[in-house]
Amino acid sequence: MPELPEVEAARRAIEENCLGKKITKALIADDPKVIDGVSRADFEASLLGKTIVSAHRKGKNLWLRLDSPPFPSFQFGMAGAIYIKGVAVTKYKRSAVKDTDEWPSKYSKLFVELDDGLEFSFTDKRRFARVRLLKDPASVPPISELGPDALLEPMTGDELFESLSKKKIAIKTLLLDQSYISGIGNWVADEVLYQARIHPEQSAASLSKENYGNLHKSIKEVIEYAVQVDADSTQFPCEWLFHFRWGKKPGKVNGRKIDFITVGGRTTAYVPELQKLSGQQAARAGSKQANKRKGHGDGVKDDVNEAASDEEVNGSVQSKKGRKPRGQGNKSSAKRKSKESDDEDNANDSEDDDDDDNDDHHDEDQKNKTRKVTNNKQSKVEKTSKKTVQTSQNSKKKKKAK
Repeated sequence: MPELPEVEAARRAIEENCLGKKITKALIADDPKVIDGVSRADFEASLLGKTIVSAHRKGKNLWLRLDSPPFPSFQFGMAGAIYIKGVAVTKYKRSAVKDTDEWPSKYSKLFVELDDGLEFSFTDKRRFARVRLLKDPASVPPISELGPDALLEPMTGDELFESLSKKKIAIKTLLLDQSYISGIGNWVADEVLYQARIHPEQSAASLSKENYGNLHKSIKEVIEYAVQVDADSTQFPCEWLFHFRWGKKPGKVNGRKIDFITVGGRTTAYVPELQKLSGQQAARAGSKQANKRKGHGDGVKDDVNEAASDEEVNGSVQSKKGRKPRGQGNKSSAKRKSKESDDEDNANDSEDDDDDDNDDHHDEDQKNKTRKVTNNKQSKVEKTSKKTVQTSQNSKKKKKAK
């Protein structure tokens, strides 16, 4: 997924190769999901004959200033990319267009030819990007709603301390909030927190002054270095998590194991040995682990006992016939959620390439494991509930016989 370093690499490539050149040909895809708020014909007519004056970026958004408005704006989404024929924009999952490649790509949403023959295209395989035509892109959403750019408008140490001390949410969740700070995505956030030695789930407000200082330094260093090497991960330092982040199995960094958890709805890589929870969160986590070890294997029994207790409190057990097995409502709800999740995953993956799949596979594996555990648990509870009902009915029959 393109983040600030990838989008900045695209901006610099356009700045170095396209400024001062006139657009002689423009082709816009007939895709209203990506081409937002303007017809294909109007978009093409607005570009023809215009000269590219400058290229701008904020967060993960890029826009081109022409010699007169309106201006094309690009929100990269999950798989948006700029290709310039004959130019290696970035080595991150992509390379220069080869003579043997389809050009423009069937995934092209905007294709432009310049007066010197140079051609560039904005592509999007997964159709989560948005391409707009705006009079002043920076003054309207989504760009106007973004927080300060992590590279161009960095917070001072004091500003970061003051803002974080008021936020009682997980630090990674906050870093991913584009209205708080723009440009930081999933892999950058993981890398920043690893370098700062901060647990991704640590509450922002509970960070120590040392944590704040390390975090401020790490944001600056990770962003600047990634931009410096045009987001080419082969040039990242060997201790960076990013080298292992896209592996099919958790790897190691400097001999230490990398674990994966979900924070803010995103798969998160971290090193437990170096990134530890602190304060009350550490105490709660320790207590939770101790309880888990103490009650290991008793989870289903506890649920069954709780179910039986609930039935006793209600005064009677419903007859087996017509009684809705306990947990059935939750099961159908789980099925609905599972179906919605599967539908979303299918939509997301339908046009994806192999390089974008690893993170999605890890998320899906986690979901499948969770579903399996939930279904097994529900099945055991349901069987035990049925036994409870049968026992109660047999007891009533014996009393009547007496």
